Amino acid sequence: MEAPAGYRDPAGRFGGVTLPARPEPIAFAPEATALIVVDMQNAYATKGGYLDLAGFDVSQTGPVIGRIAAAVAAARAAGIVVLWFQNGWDADYVEAGGPGSPNWHKSNALKTMRRQPGLNSRLLTRGTWDYDLVDALEPQPGDIVMGKPRYSGFYNTALDSTLRARGIRTLVFTGIATNVCVESTLRDGFFLEYFGIVLADATHQAGPPSLQEGALLNIETFFGWVSDVAAFETALSARDAIAAE
Repeated sequence: MEAPAGYRDPAGRFGGVTLPARPEPIAFAPEATALIVVDMQNAYATKGGYLDLAGFDVSQTGPVIGRIAAAVAAARAAGIVVLWFQNGWDADYVEAGGPGSPNWHKSNALKTMRRQPGLNSRLLTRGTWDYDLVDALEPQPGDIVMGKPRYSGFYNTALDSTLRARGIRTLVFTGIATNVCVESTLRDGFFLEYFGIVLADATHQAGPPSLQEGALLNIETFFGWVSDVAAFETALSARDAIAAE
């Protein structure tokens, strides 16, 4: 795809790295891109965490963690900003909203704690094991770590201003859950004029596999692009090879 004469695209869609994706390849400039790691906390990926206690299957998250680690390494090597989200609230759950908030009624973590009061202040609470990122994924100096109080990473956070200050226009998503926080953040980014890409094999759904399939189809049809970690690594490596010539 060629850019119109005299057109300079800030998202790098007509230059930089071309990534094979659905519904069509997408090009991006690494310096204008962030890799977003969504909520890779014990709460969402580890036995004994919130999702497991709420009755969701987390038995297949191990391979996803490994692929996220590979995507993070490739991103860092290419100079792509890595941003880690952690979802949760204060110990008193003031940030979660009370009965006047739909979040109070729909959050499975809050509902689980109401059913099992012994879990109060343990699930998705800052400073707890549940809130912590899994041991296999560790931010490094230069990465950005950001808390969020709702499904979307854009809601009541500094995400938009942080990205715009760095000239970032393309967001590459990994993490959990594809059909909840990943899709919510990508959708909000779409409305704010960010190009959203999901690395499908570095994400996992909350619920049956059909929700993963549905979320990815919805994203590629209406809101963004869908690719995978191997394609991401290969595209970045090809760019480095060309630069070295």
